[in-house]
Amino acid sequence: MMKNFSSSPLHSNSQTPNHIRERNNRKYGLLSALPLRFSLRGYGFCMAALLLFCLGSLFYQLNGGPPKILLDIRQYLGESTYLDDHGPPAPRVLPFPSQVVYNRVGKCGSRTVVILLRLLAEKHQFNLVSSDIHNKTRLTKHEQVDLMKNISNIPQPFLYTRHVHFLNFTRFRIEQPVYINIIRDPINRFLSNYFFRRFGDWRGEQNHLIRTPGMKDDERYLDINVCILENYPECSNPRVFYIIPYFCGQHPQCREPGVWALERAKQNVLENYLLVGILEELEDVLLLLERLLPHYFTGVLNIYKSPDYRKMGNMTGTVRKHTPTLEALQVLYHRMRYEYEFYNFIRDQFHLMKKKIGLKSVSQPPAYSPAFLRELALRTPEPLDEDEEPDTDVEDANSWLVHP
Repeated sequence: MMKNFSSSPLHSNSQTPNHIRERNNRKYGLLSALPLRFSLRGYGFCMAALLLFCLGSLFYQLNGGPPKILLDIRQYLGESTYLDDHGPPAPRVLPFPSQVVYNRVGKCGSRTVVILLRLLAEKHQFNLVSSDIHNKTRLTKHEQVDLMKNISNIPQPFLYTRHVHFLNFTRFRIEQPVYINIIRDPINRFLSNYFFRRFGDWRGEQNHLIRTPGMKDDERYLDINVCILENYPECSNPRVFYIIPYFCGQHPQCREPGVWALERAKQNVLENYLLVGILEELEDVLLLLERLLPHYFTGVLNIYKSPDYRKMGNMTGTVRKHTPTLEALQVLYHRMRYEYEFYNFIRDQFHLMKKKIGLKSVSQPPAYSPAFLRELALRTPEPLDEDEEPDTDVEDANSWLVHP
């Protein structure tokens, strides 16, 4: 007869509590060793990563760049950079406008303004580039492009100044800067230039000999009345058609006295010039520039009125200048009628700007007093167009007067 030992009490009690406790101790002893083993492995991994980083940094510095393995790792991880996640750093905040061109008109106070600009550039830390080229106002197409690219590459903010006719940057897909300029009464400008070429200014008695070394004595001492009345080239068109081309531009027709050049010059002033002032009201011009371009011209009027600057400015006056006869002025005014139409347009625009800004100042008198103009009008018929014949029966002398 077989016995069922599985159900016997002897078999069920064969494992004593001591055996069970020993078996459990062996099991938990193995588990307690595992955390120590994992911590040693992690410590070794960290040390290996640190060593790799140090070696990579060493290779980077010795070879002038990262080692290939780091480039491979970067390619594996992706090309994301700090700039991708955060964007570029904030650029330097530039004033507006930060590109200004002063295509200064000859004998319209430009040397006075350039002296002021040199002092202001040092004070306000903008880049002033003043060209010494005086006799190259008309440029070829390639010369225009080269000059405009050179101007655009000047570190901003900048102010570029040169005797040059208006340049249309947008025509060549270059960013257009802001223009400023100053003009003066056309006859007064002509007289200043006429005597300056011959006798210079107060900076030096021999200054004129440097500017016009080839001028002979009979030309240097030519009476201005003879020059005008006998129709010498220097006192005739197109030489006296001088101010308008600075605003009309580089088109060949801009150098031909007429309505086309006049209207194009007006259009360019309205579209591209922040301010065109008149020399007869220079202090108001400086005040407006200080309002419109404070990062360039703040404090300009204080400098202009300072005794030290006055001493320098007085040296730029033309010497031996005198007024021609009324008969010569009559002829000259007729030749300059487009110039005067443009000058009157600029003066009106300038006064309108002063009114908009709220500038209250007393305007300077015109270059010639009203009494002088009335006397001139009594002797002078109305200017004629080129295709008109004189009409001796009807004269309206006052219709062409330059009213102050």
